[in-house]
Amino acid sequence: MSDVTVSSTTSGTTSGTASGSGSSTGLTPGELIEPDDLGLTETSLPTGSTVRAWWWRELRPLLLRVHFYAGLFVGPFLLVAALTGLLYTTTPQLEQLVHRDQLHVSAPAGGAVLPLSQQIDAASAALPEGSLKEVRPPIAPDGTTRVIFSAPGVAEDYSRTVFIDPYTAQVRGTLTTFGEWLPVRAWFDELHRTLLLGNVGRVYSELAASWLWVLALSGLVIWVARRRRSRRIRRALLPRRSGGGRGRLRSWHGAVGMWAAVGMLFLSATGLTWSQFAGTNVDTLRGALQWTTPSVHTTISASLPPDATANGPVLAEEAERALAVARAHGLADSVKITPPAKPGRAWVVMQVKRSWPEKQDSMAIDPATGTVVDQLRFADWPLAAKLARWGIDAHMGLLFGLASQIALAALAIGLICMITWGYRMWWLRRPSRMAQSPGVAESPRAAAPSGRRWSGFGAVALLAAVAVGVGLFLPVFGASLLVFLLIDAIRTELAMSRT
Repeated sequence: MSDVTVSSTTSGTTSGTASGSGSSTGLTPGELIEPDDLGLTETSLPTGSTVRAWWWRELRPLLLRVHFYAGLFVGPFLLVAALTGLLYTTTPQLEQLVHRDQLHVSAPAGGAVLPLSQQIDAASAALPEGSLKEVRPPIAPDGTTRVIFSAPGVAEDYSRTVFIDPYTAQVRGTLTTFGEWLPVRAWFDELHRTLLLGNVGRVYSELAASWLWVLALSGLVIWVARRRRSRRIRRALLPRRSGGGRGRLRSWHGAVGMWAAVGMLFLSATGLTWSQFAGTNVDTLRGALQWTTPSVHTTISASLPPDATANGPVLAEEAERALAVARAHGLADSVKITPPAKPGRAWVVMQVKRSWPEKQDSMAIDPATGTVVDQLRFADWPLAAKLARWGIDAHMGLLFGLASQIALAALAIGLICMITWGYRMWWLRRPSRMAQSPGVAESPRAAAPSGRRWSGFGAVALLAAVAVGVGLFLPVFGASLLVFLLIDAIRTELAMSRT
């Protein structure tokens, strides 16, 4: 900002009210943005001699318009994402309440846990059409054993889970689950990701995640620029508690945005990793840079007969043996036990503790001999893979338990408030009211000197090039940005043609 100089030859400082001319903003009245939204009036605009500030003069009006358009048109998608995300933060407690009969048992005093193989056999008898997919023994004394099956008629990525009382081998219930999520959390997760519309609905969440970082950064620049003359940081961090109207709303909108900016950037980045189109590109990039999550090697022998692991009782005994070996080698806490995907492969026992400190150690075990074939410690994961794991678990409110849930809920509430305040500010300066104010120039760009009338199109062209480049990696963002730029160019042309 030090490159911006004050011109003594310009005049007409605007007041930023509805009756101001707005000629220094490069905006049409319908865009409803005050000319001092960046703390720069016409007298502080760079002159032709300020070579290094040309980009700011070119990009400032467009930055305002992008922030306004994105907030106006993407706001509903962000609002839905924030509301569903807020609901999702309650699911750990809700899951325990709704599915308490499946999750908990009355642990008998001094009672001994039955062999894991016996529990798996009981689950297999309850779901004979299923194929064993995973076993999750309980850690808490009052917990149940989850025996997870692939079963016919179950949707892709879903499974059938049988809950077993580890003391009696009694079946406590059978539920359709999504990974480790039980129906309640799976439903809210699907609502947040897709609005229950499948792959079509995933475009909504990708659009929201794609624009969240743009709104956060552009809003941060706008708010800091407005407050740059005040040398008190509290003016930017704390909202006005007195006064009313649009100014007070803007104060709350900006101050809350300052506090939430880092969180919004984090949610945008981690959300894009799961998105339909950008997520695929992220996976490809991680693979090219060797940032993928490592896994243990499971190959034992390719010479085993095809039915070597087909027998149910044999599978149950091998699962119990694999767990005993893993425990003996220090794999404590919550684990999942995965059978071989095909003959000649080992069982995999992996820790699944996703709260801090994370425990994701894994071990491949020969089911016949109980030999450890391979072992991988979470401490040996590449840093990029660790960051991805931490980012995902933090986004889902798992990394720090209740503290994560509270932080995510506060962030969601803040985002909901900012969107609401933004629409309220728009309503207070909507076009029908602006048009009734005397002295408002219909086309600020047309009123500018002839040498500058087309200068803003350089910034538009630059952003269009950025949209094309970024669109190769973030397709939904790139396509929507091009649409916004096209709408902006058409509205500018129409405004100029009326003058």
